[in-house]
Amino acid sequence: MSAEQQRLEQSEKRTAHWKRWGPYVSERAWSTVREDYSADGNAWAYFPHEHARSRAYRWNEDGLAGICDRHQFICFGIALWNGRDRILKERPFGLTGPEGNHGEDLKEYYFYLDSTPTHSYMKFLYKYPQGAFPYSDLVAENGRRMRKDPEYELLDTGIFVDNRYFDVFVEYAKASPEDILCRITIANRGPDQAVLHLLPTIWFRNRWTWGRHPGPLPRLHPGVSSENAVSIAVDEPHLGPRTLIAEGQPELLFVDNETNLRRLFGRDHGSPYPKDGINDRVVHGRRDTVNPALEGSKASAWYQLTIDPDATTTVRLRLSDGPSDRGLGNDFDAVFASRIREADEFYDELVPANLSAEERAVVRQAFAGLLWSKQFYHYVIRDWLDGDPVGPPPPPERLQGRNTGWPQLYNADVISMPDKWEYPWYAAWDLAFHCIPMAVVDPEFAKDQLVLMLREWYMHPSGQLPAYEWAFDDVNPPVHAWATWRVYRIEKRATGRGDRLFLERVFQKLLINFTWWVNRKDAEGNNVFEGGFLGLDNVGLFDRSKPLPTGGLIEQSDGTSWMGMYTLNMLAMALELAVDNPAYEDVASKFWEHFLYIAQAMNNIGPGGSGLWNEEDGFFYDVLRLPDGEAVPLRSRSVVGLIPLFAVETLEPGMLERFPAFKRRMEWFLDHRPDLTGNVASMRIRGDQERRLLSFVTQDQLRRVLSVMLDEREFLSPFGIRALSRVHLDHPYVVQLDGMSYTLDYEPAESTTALFGGNSNWRGPVWFPINYLIIEALQRHHHYYGDGFRVECPTGSGRFLTLDEVATELSQRLTRIFLPDKSGRRPVRGALEIFHNDPHWSPYLLFHEYFHGDNGTGLGASHQTGWTGLVAKLLLQSGGRKVKATGKGHGGAPRRSEAQPR
Repeated sequence: MSAEQQRLEQSEKRTAHWKRWGPYVSERAWSTVREDYSADGNAWAYFPHEHARSRAYRWNEDGLAGICDRHQFICFGIALWNGRDRILKERPFGLTGPEGNHGEDLKEYYFYLDSTPTHSYMKFLYKYPQGAFPYSDLVAENGRRMRKDPEYELLDTGIFVDNRYFDVFVEYAKASPEDILCRITIANRGPDQAVLHLLPTIWFRNRWTWGRHPGPLPRLHPGVSSENAVSIAVDEPHLGPRTLIAEGQPELLFVDNETNLRRLFGRDHGSPYPKDGINDRVVHGRRDTVNPALEGSKASAWYQLTIDPDATTTVRLRLSDGPSDRGLGNDFDAVFASRIREADEFYDELVPANLSAEERAVVRQAFAGLLWSKQFYHYVIRDWLDGDPVGPPPPPERLQGRNTGWPQLYNADVISMPDKWEYPWYAAWDLAFHCIPMAVVDPEFAKDQLVLMLREWYMHPSGQLPAYEWAFDDVNPPVHAWATWRVYRIEKRATGRGDRLFLERVFQKLLINFTWWVNRKDAEGNNVFEGGFLGLDNVGLFDRSKPLPTGGLIEQSDGTSWMGMYTLNMLAMALELAVDNPAYEDVASKFWEHFLYIAQAMNNIGPGGSGLWNEEDGFFYDVLRLPDGEAVPLRSRSVVGLIPLFAVETLEPGMLERFPAFKRRMEWFLDHRPDLTGNVASMRIRGDQERRLLSFVTQDQLRRVLSVMLDEREFLSPFGIRALSRVHLDHPYVVQLDGMSYTLDYEPAESTTALFGGNSNWRGPVWFPINYLIIEALQRHHHYYGDGFRVECPTGSGRFLTLDEVATELSQRLTRIFLPDKSGRRPVRGALEIFHNDPHWSPYLLFHEYFHGDNGTGLGASHQTGWTGLVAKLLLQSGGRKVKATGKGHGGAPRRSEAQPR
């Protein structure tokens, strides 16, 4: 075992708590729902960025390159000042939802460069301009721009002209679980000598102001110093004493992590040295804003560094529970060297040797982003609704507003975030996708995350899973069973053993969630599921999470298909558990039968009982059921029509022999209920190696859907599968209902509609999670059909591939987004020349939320390494493979089908 694998094992067995400290500090806590105590629920306005430096957070902290313990008692991060900004740079800046012309939008450049799973080594880069940060310009210009305009970014302001910026590298290395070394390296990239004020800062999360945490207060005060270093003594009752040692002789500044009531609210009481006192001391030269007694709950070591052009300088610190008089220690550099070497060893073992150097670099940074995106997330709904003992009672409107139906929800955990600035809150279906690449590097954490979402203090008593803090009631696709089964199999394949206890724990809770879906989202009791918007935001004509303007309901192709996929995931898990407990054979039979009923519904609802399948177009569509009973197919070519492919599973012949009770029940249905089994593909016909197939789509339907999906004029982009067919660029889909016109058109980049949300677009871009599920569905269908079944890819090309080869082709198109093309340009970077040509920018990657449907440019949230981190898994499983094509198809060339705009 490598050193990092040994640390993972010690952490799992709890013999050494290597994960107690990590990058668990958010990058934005202001303008979050947790901090919103308004009457109207306007979280963006209640706690703006302008308050962040002066106002104590109620729930959790934010910072720059921050770390903390897993309960966030103690936080550490950096602050910077270039001598020109009006405030310290203590946290990344961006626009709120109403300020951005495409919703909330980060306006900074920072990169997660490296991390091991135990965070024994981490590396972070922040690019800090030497000129005054253009806060007002960014807000004003984006405010002038409309939805059809591009976003106005920090590079557009000219602030980086002539390379007048600092590269600030922050590295952490653990000598032990409680002994953390920090090395900050600053490079002046500009042409002139420049001054940088660096303030490594330690502080306590404010737990004392709200009247709910009695006990001794944590305090900071000067510790033992020497001619080579100064120190801050850290007295924290829960974690015990420790020391922050800072190299050299920086001035120590102490304040309280409390609100500046005078500045914000005109009140005279409160701490005389509030949290923005360090800002005022450094930026405005005020000595009266820091505590002359040198104590508090927030403290900084103030370095004033003069750096020559093209020169670097380094500052070293150590946060430790060791002796306070040892200084930085003679082992400082040796520990860093060891941890870097061990990180290299860990990833060298993980990443196949057949990957190129560029592919390996993408994998490494993708895992770094995934691991850096963990966050301590704290939100106790009952306390939030009731208000705090020492605060005013909440406005009465609050008790009728957001999240009032979730009083059992108690969040105080380290959770994988979609993006710690743009989405600094967990999203249930995002997290399921995070767990797939996470299972490769840290299966224990991946399993813990899935278990956590299903615990009784997260799951609603009804069985619903919490969606995200803006609306826990919203419904996300039910992908947790899929993620659980995948994580189980990834670990079993890697270690040779499957964690049956984990599988059973999650399975039992998923039974409750499955029942909620059946009872709450099958409105007519006909196995057709609505589900609402199901995470796909503006993919449709209507906001599916709200009552339809036409009345009635939508019989959802995606909602019903997600449930078909859910039943098959539960079936697979039940059969795995039946190996040790035969009682699970009956449960497997239950899900087999449920799948048959859902398949029947897919094929029999819709106009005249024709189902959601449209024979004329060769595609699946949602059906709008109007109040008078009329059924209107919504014939837009969207990813909604591809999701039926996900409901697929194969049964091995040996498996059926192993479970005789399940086999007897299945055979009975095949013999006596052809009305049900006839809706499921290939249950009688044995496939490759005698396998049987459970699938919503027949062989002919599969060919026809794939002929549309793999058409470069429709879904197939050079960079994956688009969320909406490109045919709707020239032929928007239009529906006339009750005198109103509703339109859906192809938009490959940012959305021009505010439907559902402002910062997401499912009307054309490429999204990794859906593409990943498409790839898996193709692989499972190939498992049954084998190499004899080939489809034309791209459609009309005369190039025929097996389904497994199509999956590889799609994987390579997706990973191409991040890899240099023949000219050395990475599509993800679009037209940002500095990223293509400057050696101080070109090695660093951002993993965006989604990607331009035609050219692969990164869009949306810029640090969404959660589900876009799937690129690492794709490279690990398909990198280096070659797709060999033949000129012959199996069973004739696939039929073409053209979109039928209405």
